[in-house]
Amino acid sequence: MVDYQAHKEFDSTLSEGSWNVKISGEQNNSAVSGKVLAEMKEYYEDIVVLTADVGWSTRLTDFEEKYPDSYYNLGISEQNMVTVAAGLSTTGKRPYISTFNSFLSLLSCEQIRTSVAYPKLPVRIIGTHSGMTFGFYGTSHHALEDLSILRAMANMTVVCPADAIQLESALKNTYDFPGPVFFRVGRGRDKQVYDTIDSSFELGKANVLTKGDDLTIVTNGLTLSAVVDAAEMLKRENIYIQVVDAHTIKPFDNQTIINSIKQTGKIMTVEEHSIIGGIGSCVAEVIADNNLNCNFIRHGIYDEYVLIGPPKALYNYYELDADGIVKRVKEFLKNPVNNKSF
Repeated sequence: MVDYQAHKEFDSTLSEGSWNVKISGEQNNSAVSGKVLAEMKEYYEDIVVLTADVGWSTRLTDFEEKYPDSYYNLGISEQNMVTVAAGLSTTGKRPYISTFNSFLSLLSCEQIRTSVAYPKLPVRIIGTHSGMTFGFYGTSHHALEDLSILRAMANMTVVCPADAIQLESALKNTYDFPGPVFFRVGRGRDKQVYDTIDSSFELGKANVLTKGDDLTIVTNGLTLSAVVDAAEMLKRENIYIQVVDAHTIKPFDNQTIINSIKQTGKIMTVEEHSIIGGIGSCVAEVIADNNLNCNFIRHGIYDEYVLIGPPKALYNYYELDADGIVKRVKEFLKNPVNNKSF
C-alpha cells in the first residue's frame, strides 16, 4: 500500500489552468498531429490515419476534413485499430494511429508487439493524453508505464516530443524511418519550449538546452518545460543546471549523457512516468554500462498509482512542477550521497 502520510497534503484547489474544453481548443498540442499529417499527405499519398472513436479529442478530424477517404474510425476498439493498421502497412500504406496512450501502450500492448514490432512494420503510433494529464479520469486513463513497456520491444523506436513544434518536427523527420515509431504526447497543456522546427528534433540525438556545472537534469516530453523553468529559477540563486532533452528514448543518446556526467558529476532524471523503466532507467543503464562515477537520483512517480485530481494539483503534489523540481534539486545538491529514489 502507498504510504500517503509520506507525501505532503494534496491541494485540490490547484485546478485553475489544468484543463477544460476551452483550454483544449486553444492550446492542444495533440491537434498538431492532424494538421501536420494533412500537410504531409500532400507529399506522401500513402499516409492513412486511424482513430479509435476519439478523432475530436486527438484532433485528427483536421486530417479527416481534407482527406476523408484516407481516414478510418475503428470505434472503441483500440486493439483492432492496431491490427488493421498493421494490415494496411503491408499493402503499401503508411498508417498513423492515435488514441489515448493508456489504451494504446497498455491495452493494445500485445497487438503492438506481435502485429507491428515483431514484423517491423512502418506503423506510426501516437499516444496522446500521456502521464497523469487525464487527471480526474483516474488510473484507467493514466499512462505511467508506457515507456517501460514499449522501449523493451525489439524494433520499436520511442519518441517523447515536448511541445507542438517538436511534435511537428518528429512526425516529419520520421516518415521514412523503417519500422514502427511510438510518439508519447501530452494532453495539450504543455508550454512551448522550442522556437524552430529545425533546432528541436534529430532522431536519437539529445538536445542540451542550458549549460551548467552544478548538476545535469535529463528529462523530456511532458516535464521538459517545468525543468527549463526550474533551471531559470535556480540560476537566480547561482545554481547552474545543464538541461538535457532526451526526446528519443530509443535509440537513446548515450554519449550526450556520458559527456554531461563528466562535466557536472551529478545527474538527476525528471519524468512524468514511473521511475522504473523510463528515462531514469535509461540513464541508470548508461551509468552502469560505462562504469561512470557520479551522484545520481531519479525523480518521477515512485512505484505507485497516482491520486485523482486536476493535473496542475497532481504536478504540485508529486513535485513535478517547477517549484517542486527546484526543491528536489536543492535537496540533492545538499546531500547527493544519501538521496534515494525510493
